[in-house]
Amino acid sequence: MERAHEHASAGERGDSTQRPEAAGTALELLVHGVGGTTPEEMLNDPRTVRITGDGTAAVYRRADDADAERRPGDHRGTPVPEAYVWCNLTSGNGARALWLLLLPFMVINLAHWMRPATRGRKRTVRLYGLLVRLIGLTLTVLLVAAACEVALDLAAWQCAGTHACAEKHSWLGFLSPVASGGWWSQPGRRLALAALAPAALTGLLWYLSHRTWSAYESQQPISRRAEPEEETHRTALGRPGFWYGRRLVARLRAAHTAAGFLTVAAAVGASAVRHDSRAGGPAALQWLAGLLAATLVGGAVVVVWVVCRRGRTENRLDRELDGTLVRRLPRGALALLALTMLYAGWSRPGWHSTGRLPGDMTFGGIALTQGLVVIALGVVARVLYRTLPRLSAPLQQGAPPPKRAPRCAASPDPPSRCWPARSAA
Repeated sequence: MERAHEHASAGERGDSTQRPEAAGTALELLVHGVGGTTPEEMLNDPRTVRITGDGTAAVYRRADDADAERRPGDHRGTPVPEAYVWCNLTSGNGARALWLLLLPFMVINLAHWMRPATRGRKRTVRLYGLLVRLIGLTLTVLLVAAACEVALDLAAWQCAGTHACAEKHSWLGFLSPVASGGWWSQPGRRLALAALAPAALTGLLWYLSHRTWSAYESQQPISRRAEPEEETHRTALGRPGFWYGRRLVARLRAAHTAAGFLTVAAAVGASAVRHDSRAGGPAALQWLAGLLAATLVGGAVVVVWVVCRRGRTENRLDRELDGTLVRRLPRGALALLALTMLYAGWSRPGWHSTGRLPGDMTFGGIALTQGLVVIALGVVARVLYRTLPRLSAPLQQGAPPPKRAPRCAASPDPPSRCWPARSAA
């Protein structure tokens, strides 16, 4: 077992109704290994009570020590043992393996929480958070665009539109205009059918994100006095609201889900818009092409605006969700995708698929943009790291040591514990 001693007041350890303030209460935290065990075995007592947590991970004490803060005199010189049981975090059904799809996004979350501490520079800190959120958004778009590359471009557009490839892959025969010539053989309808795959991937990402959000983003921070809106001198891991992000995470989840659906809609509708925009086409389809393109651009602007909004604030708790935004933004993007699929499936007898899918080069442009944003994030992180005052710095050879002011001037310690200032040698 790993043991860690910590001295904490009741206000730092839990709810004030359960743990009143008692300065100097010593706590001993017991953490089991990967094999797992029970709190009774860790505490060597058959009677234990859960202090905080849930059925997945929780902290336990002996029943006799449940109100140890109320009786500080009974535990002088000996810490109160607490057992942290986390074995259920690694157990569950096979569906938990799907969370590996969220692994790249977990790395981006780490980049947010590992922001270097600094002094001041609030605008630079805001820029750091903005760049992290933009990287997460571009990652969602790239992931869905990669699925569109395989399903729409390679399978539905190129392979199904080529007689030799369609014959080699019999399961694409009903999409081939040469082999079958059926209702699904037109390029727009093939793209609309293939779009179900990346749309399902987007829905799966939403489902997994919603599960983690409902399970792990609902731990409200303990009541405390108001803090500065932005604290730059410590890392984000030290925020009291670290485990509480219902409003912020819900807003970002809605934006990422909408971005995924809009990416699929753009991949489906780009070729149809390009075909209908040519001279000589039906006026109604040309008008619909312009309206669809404008709507997609407007939806993308809204998504970027939502992502670029300021993040959490520590002055007020996220007690309410942005209900309108969280519900309507993904639904609106999904409705736009459905309308785009209907538009692409409109009968166009003279339309044939040749070469690569129009707009395919956009994938490389998004990847390049993401790389540039990552470089910018590294530069901003370096700036924040270099501006943090260091506790000590190596002296140049031959340089005199700096003068040290009396500690009594800014210390609550009694004068007997203060040392005098030393002049330069």
